[in-house]
Amino acid sequence: MDAFFASVELLRYPQLKDLPVVIGGSGRFKTEDLFALILQSEPDWDDFRPHKIPLRFFPRLSDYTGRGVITTATYAARQFGVGSAMGLMKAAKLCPDAILLPVDFERYRHFSKLMKDTIAEIAPIIEDRGVDEVYIDFTDVPGVQRKSGHTLARVIQMTVFSNTGLTCSIGVAPNKLLAKIASEMHKPNGICVLEASDLEGRIWPLACRKINGIGPKADAKLAQHGIHTIGELAERDRIWLMQEFGKSYGAWLYESSHGQNDDPVALRGEPVNMSRETTFEHNLHPARDRKTLGPILAQLCERLATDLSAKSYLGKTIGIRVRYGNFQSITRDVTLDTPTNDPHIIRQAARQCLKRIDLARSLRLLGVRAGNLQKLEEATGSYLSAINEVNQGALDFG
Repeated sequence: MDAFFASVELLRYPQLKDLPVVIGGSGRFKTEDLFALILQSEPDWDDFRPHKIPLRFFPRLSDYTGRGVITTATYAARQFGVGSAMGLMKAAKLCPDAILLPVDFERYRHFSKLMKDTIAEIAPIIEDRGVDEVYIDFTDVPGVQRKSGHTLARVIQMTVFSNTGLTCSIGVAPNKLLAKIASEMHKPNGICVLEASDLEGRIWPLACRKINGIGPKADAKLAQHGIHTIGELAERDRIWLMQEFGKSYGAWLYESSHGQNDDPVALRGEPVNMSRETTFEHNLHPARDRKTLGPILAQLCERLATDLSAKSYLGKTIGIRVRYGNFQSITRDVTLDTPTNDPHIIRQAARQCLKRIDLARSLRLLGVRAGNLQKLEEATGSYLSAINEVNQGALDFG
């Protein structure tokens, strides 16, 4: 999907089309907050429709203070160098007049499901890769090779747009590795078809980071060896890559640079864990800010329990993750006698984990995780009795 979160917001606020818009930060300035601002200055206002909100009432990035990060940005904002995972304060220096909107995950999940349900009516095999991306295998569908798959891709684009009002970009290629690269080449609302014969002319000139799986650290190490493009990576000997980057990853680098990938498109396996976490606008101290941290942790446990219940899972291992002000991260977990999706049990386990970390330092991030997951129908009924034994006391940070 093209700038998915931002595009969903533009459906709600079409007056922001073609303007630099950033999604991120706290939950301030939701639609009802904007209406409240309007009424303060214009008490007679009576048209409470989101698309009627004047531009002057939307918050600007220049007014933001805190340490939130960008979730996504419109393409107009990206023209200024603003991008996902960038700090909002840094982005404000690049594009101070950008409009800042809070994230609305419930709305994004709705449109994500709508998009995937639409594709499911067309595609025989779909691999879900997150909220805004899927892989589709049409290899064995008769007639799909017309115009190398371009015709089918266009049908998918048009159907998704018709059902959601959102655009997507599609990469058509012999394997998932090349399809992923292709999907990024003609954004937004583009279609890119890559054949194996296109490797040298269209893939090798690209930066190594265009390969999904080469992160910042690997890219920096490749650069130290004078390797900046996929073509330069392809020139390196397989054995040398395995020696420098490890047997498995080195072999993968060699194969990827030559466009080789046999990972099948298939339904994803069961999740390993589920988690909920939040980064604070300002550091919070476990002792001095106990009244603030307690409800935050309680809410994280509630949201995690809701996620587990929604997907019919129970977690047997409950853990917490904190990040201190110096960016050091610590995790602790505890294994329960019986798996659970009850928020009170999760909260009690999280409290136990908190007692095993240094609480004399301020926290930048707090998260709760459920691991060792089991499907609800496969678990024993003993967890029900455990719910009745839970201590539902106040949250403890010390």
